[in-house]
Amino acid sequence: QVQLVESGGGLVQVGGSLRLSCAASDDTFKNLTVGWFRQGPEKEREFVAQISWSGSQKYYADSVMGRFGISRDNAGSTVDLQMNSLKPEDTSVYYCAASHRFLVSHSRDYNHWGQGTQVTVAS
Repeated sequence: QVQLVESGGGLVQVGGSLRLSCAASDDTFKNLTVGWFRQGPEKEREFVAQISWSGSQKYYADSVMGRFGISRDNAGSTVDLQMNSLKPEDTSVYYCAASHRFLVSHSRDYNHWGQGTQVTVAS
């Protein structure tokens, strides 16, 4: 069972930046699609970004396109989410997840989840 741990959340002003990191406990992480999801208060969990096992393919939700960037370091078993030009509507708990399926964007297709990290964007 792959254990995932997110870090890097916090409070930031509108227009600011944060970098989230997801660290995995197992080398099998290197062969998995990794995604970031978020869930705001009284909202459903939504897809944010994903990256293929090789790092060559990346996809983003329309709401974050051009502002967020996902990257991975398989040597270190980490996946980062760089978040720029943050908006109040980006306020959510952000989750890292890993899937044995190739480039899927629905949460039901992800088998392994972190505990989440809070991101709050103050206006």
